[in-house]
Amino acid sequence: MDRLGSFSNDPSDKPPCRGCSSYLMEPYIKCAECGPPPFFLCLQCFTRGFEYKKHQSDHTYEIMTSDFPVLDPSWTAQEEMALLEAVMDCGFGNWQDVANQMCTKTKEECEKHYMKHFINNPLFASTLLNLKQAEEAKTADTAIPFHSLKMAVVDIYHSRLKERQRRKKIIRDHGLINLRKFQLMERRYPKEVQDLYETMRRFARIVGPVEHDKFIESHALEFELRREIRRLQEYRTAGITNFCSARTYDHLKKTREEERLKRTMLSEVLQYIQDSSACQQWLRRQADIDSGLSPSVPMTSNSGRRSAPPLNLTGLPGTEKLNEKEKELCQMVRLVPGAYLEYKSALLNECNKQGGLRLAQARALIKIDVNKTRKIYDFLIREGYITKA
Repeated sequence: MDRLGSFSNDPSDKPPCRGCSSYLMEPYIKCAECGPPPFFLCLQCFTRGFEYKKHQSDHTYEIMTSDFPVLDPSWTAQEEMALLEAVMDCGFGNWQDVANQMCTKTKEECEKHYMKHFINNPLFASTLLNLKQAEEAKTADTAIPFHSLKMAVVDIYHSRLKERQRRKKIIRDHGLINLRKFQLMERRYPKEVQDLYETMRRFARIVGPVEHDKFIESHALEFELRREIRRLQEYRTAGITNFCSARTYDHLKKTREEERLKRTMLSEVLQYIQDSSACQQWLRRQADIDSGLSPSVPMTSNSGRRSAPPLNLTGLPGTEKLNEKEKELCQMVRLVPGAYLEYKSALLNECNKQGGLRLAQARALIKIDVNKTRKIYDFLIREGYITKA
């Protein structure tokens, strides 16, 4: 198990994980048998045993990390790179800003370490001197004398200016100057495309703005086509062959959904039949739906009790159609028999049609409290009415 240094302090400069394509954060794994190019995995994909093409989960591996000393026992390699990055960002001599950026060392520690190991180090000094002498030999007549320290500072400053220029060009080309406007433009896409936009944003610096926008637009069109295909398949399953019938089908489907919402709200209010405040809230929600408005806030009980007592089924319609176990379920779940019978029929029909039923499908069919849906689903599975998909 080797302990190797990372590529850079910036996670965006590291190669992505081959398993999930996320930025690698130390420590991460390098396959010792695959490559070139090197095969890197994050710890999550490594623990899952991710395999890809020639890479197998039983290959030997190396742990890539930089938590070991290089020049000073009290400084790790990661801190060395962070110091160099901070000096490039803040400028040589601004030790307080360098210390603030590093967060792990004081101003005095940063200055002392940098001057000792990167300025007054004989190895580095001789290297800079050799480079200076070689440059002077090439341009002996026109060379301007510079001290080695000044050359290093100028080089750092120049590289930093180039990096700033590169980042400004990316921001300008992709229209990221007005971030709020950019976010508003993203919201015109459906949720799936917004998630794709968020994921692919990190690759915007690799491709140009036109190619990046074309990529997103093509995927937005793909999502739209898939949604339209699902809608047409639903029409075909219902036996609809023309768009006139499709409009009628959509209208009736919307009406059925509204009626189901009303019945669901009625089952909710019956749970709090003795709570006058809850009844008033239900009436307000019903009035909102009848007037075409969205329902107001859901009902809450002012009784102050954490759990309601079992529902009394005496006199409720549909009780005579239930067996003893179903009555017990309705009492504990506090569900009126009529609503339970409707939910049971819908789940049985869907199970017969699909050959099985999953919990997620049950929740999509009966839009009530998820805990109630799970109890009904588990009861029907346990009693043999439906089977798992």
